[in-house]
Amino acid sequence: MDLDEIRAEALARVEASAEVSSLEENRVHYLGKTGVITALLHELGDVDPEARPAAGAGINAAKRSIQEAIDKRRIELDNEQIQSDLMSQALDVSLPGRKGYRGSLHPVTQTLGRIEEIFIGAGYDVVDGPEIEDDYHNFEALNMPSNHPARAMHDTFYLTNGMVLRTHTSPVQVRVMENQKPPIRVICPGRVYRRDSDLTHSPMFHQVEGLVVDKGINFGDLKGTVTEFIHRFFEQELDVRFRPSYFPFTEPSAEVDVMGADGWREVMGCGMVHPNVLSMSGIDPDEYSGFAFGFGGDRLATLFFDVQDLRMFFDNDLRFLKQFA
Repeated sequence: MDLDEIRAEALARVEASAEVSSLEENRVHYLGKTGVITALLHELGDVDPEARPAAGAGINAAKRSIQEAIDKRRIELDNEQIQSDLMSQALDVSLPGRKGYRGSLHPVTQTLGRIEEIFIGAGYDVVDGPEIEDDYHNFEALNMPSNHPARAMHDTFYLTNGMVLRTHTSPVQVRVMENQKPPIRVICPGRVYRRDSDLTHSPMFHQVEGLVVDKGINFGDLKGTVTEFIHRFFEQELDVRFRPSYFPFTEPSAEVDVMGADGWREVMGCGMVHPNVLSMSGIDPDEYSGFAFGFGGDRLATLFFDVQDLRMFFDNDLRFLKQFA
């Protein structure tokens, strides 16, 4: 086979290559180290010296034409692949777009808003205070001196400067009594912190505490307020019971339970404000009395939405949170 026939054959096979792999096989067959054209170049040494330049020029010309054909075909195959990919991944721009998920209030935020709405409607003010507290407002002003065993109940986060992450929102009540004369009707919602974590507890949780101070306030006022709140919050007249309990800042004190589908569930603690607490805040206990109550906003959220594990509220799992949008 002469050079013209070899070149014609090579160009035909290059043109017929349907894939990059077959094109590469043809390149190796003709232009590789052991290819047909390469072999002709190696045989130039056997050609008559006078004819050798013309023969070499012819072989090199054939080599260039084959290489150009290969490069051209490679570009064509690449473009064909791109077009194929575009067609297989084509988008119908006339289709409606995917509906994006609109953010919504967190279920605990919804619960706190519901609680505030109920108490604002009953004439209460909503107040807040610092989350980093001094020992006096967090403990001592609430009838818990440094050696009081009730301090162990709170499992406190202490800071290196002697301050604490507040263990309840009761310090806000103390600050209100220090700066406002009775009558006082406030609730104090906010984040609080304790070393506790399980199905029903979290190291950071939300608490709402209420305080009423005025002349002639008694335990009947406390029971009526708490019972009415529970009925309004759960939107049904659940059975409510008060169990005797102990808190250093109230006397007498009680735990409050509601009857649910699975029996009695504890929802809050409450009691009449201890005279010592009134006195330390500058209020005369002989002239005024008051009641206080406190409950976890997260706990009420678990009861209202029937969630068994409190920690699910703080795992940031959108599949869970979207249910409350």
